[in-house]
Amino acid sequence: MAAPPVRHPADVVWEVRLLAVVTAVLVVFGLATTYGASSLEPTRTGTIGAAFFLRQGVGALAGGVLLLACARLDYQRWRPLAWPLLGLTVVLLVALLLPLPRTIVVAEHGARRWLRLGPVQLQPSELAKLTFVIWCAMLAAKKGDQVRDFKRGTLPFLLMMGIVAGLVLKQPNLSMATVIALLGGLVLFGAGAKIGHFVVLAVCGLLGVYQLIRGREYRLKRLLAFLDPDSNPDTALQLKQSLIGIGSGGLQGVGFGEGQLKLGHLPFAYSDFLFSTIGEEWGFLGVCLVVGLYAVFCWLGFRIARTAPDPFGQFLALGLTAAVGITAFLHMAVTLGLMPTTGLTLPFMSYGRSSLVISLAGTGILMSVGRARGRPARG
Repeated sequence: MAAPPVRHPADVVWEVRLLAVVTAVLVVFGLATTYGASSLEPTRTGTIGAAFFLRQGVGALAGGVLLLACARLDYQRWRPLAWPLLGLTVVLLVALLLPLPRTIVVAEHGARRWLRLGPVQLQPSELAKLTFVIWCAMLAAKKGDQVRDFKRGTLPFLLMMGIVAGLVLKQPNLSMATVIALLGGLVLFGAGAKIGHFVVLAVCGLLGVYQLIRGREYRLKRLLAFLDPDSNPDTALQLKQSLIGIGSGGLQGVGFGEGQLKLGHLPFAYSDFLFSTIGEEWGFLGVCLVVGLYAVFCWLGFRIARTAPDPFGQFLALGLTAAVGITAFLHMAVTLGLMPTTGLTLPFMSYGRSSLVISLAGTGILMSVGRARGRPARG
């Protein structure tokens, strides 16, 4: 893939700055919305109030520091680190499946998705989104035109994708495993893989998802509740309450902190269903603002990917932008009843420090690619 012409720094700085502004607005808006959605949510110690907001604020500060550091660091530094980072991620994902004490592996709601390392609690699957994109970008740039060959190009991606997504699936976390597979497929598609390979893989993927849904009763109930909410009132509770909340918001919303969803009507209104809270408290105008911010983020990210100075930067920016865009789209689709219920957060906004910190770090790397467009491409 030929590198795009070098652009003058003055021609690219506005895109990076606007990306930083959009990200900051999403984070600040998310902090406010998280507080409004969790102000009556009890913590493990039984306290209520601003605990969730303060924790998310700490995550925002840590993520902000990482964003600035990654933005100033030459994104090429991540290329030789692709294998070590992915290897570390696999080790962390395997650790979740080991019979470790509860002081290390945190199990909640029937899933083992968090590791507690001293004062830090990490969700390895969120880290996997970032490290897998870096690895895919590295390999796609290295393979070049070989990605069109199934055995030498596509197959190595599929093998590693199967390992990472399979470990995430064992937690169990079908939604995150699906996102990781989509990100790998998108980078592979951007690198020039054959359409025919994707058709075959898509059919196999759909058959695999069907078998996974059949193999877990709660997944089957969620699918049936999505298709016919009235036939599964208990399972469809979140979906119904989400739609009620969004519909009650009207044009301007009921007001900040005045929403009723947080009063126990909608579980996880501050994380998996935060978009519902936005619709209730900020109304249609707030929903349009959030959708517009994500649209601008993706537009800027894809512009950076298209004009990156080398293939690695192009694939890296493509994957990092898609990681935010795909996750945000799936979160919104679930809350609007366009997809079966899953457990995906809204990037930058939902409560979840692992998601917030990793998303901000990825944005910093994306900004680094954007800043490099004013420099000559490396050979």
